[in-house]
Amino acid sequence: MEAVLFIGIQGSGKSTFYQQQFFETHLRINLDMLKTRHRETLLVEACIQARQRFVVDNTNVRREDRQRYIPQLRAAGFRIIGYFFEPVPERALRWNDQRSGKARIPVKGVLGTLKRLERPERHEGFDELFRLVVGSEGEFLPEPM
Repeated sequence: MEAVLFIGIQGSGKSTFYQQQFFETHLRINLDMLKTRHRETLLVEACIQARQRFVVDNTNVRREDRQRYIPQLRAAGFRIIGYFFEPVPERALRWNDQRSGKARIPVKGVLGTLKRLERPERHEGFDELFRLVVGSEGEFLPEPM
C-alpha cells in the first residue's frame, strides 16, 4: 500500500511526472478534476479501504496541506512517498502559458502559491522524500532529500 504526495507550484510538471511514472500503477487524485474537497476525501477514503495505490496530484505547498493526508495514511499502514518539485518560477510560468482554458493559472496565482511554499521535510511523516529537478533534456531527475 503506497500513497504518493506531490508538492510543487502550478506548472512545475506534477501531472506530466504522474503520466510518466505512475499512470499504469497508481490512481490519480486531483482537485482540478474533482472540484471539491468532499469528493477528494471520498476518493482518498475509498483508496484506503481498497488498499489502492494512489497519487495526490495537488500543489500541497504548506505542511498543513500535507497533514490533511499523512496521519490517516500512516494509521492505515500506507507507505508515504513525497515528491518535491523544485520551484523554478520562470519555467513554471512558461509551462503554464502552454496550457489552455481553465487549466491556465493566472501569473498572480502561480506566484502566490510560490510565496506560500514550505519545503517538505521527512519528519512530517514521509517514508521517503525526493526532490525533483528538471534536466537539460526536460527529464525529471529525482534526488533523495
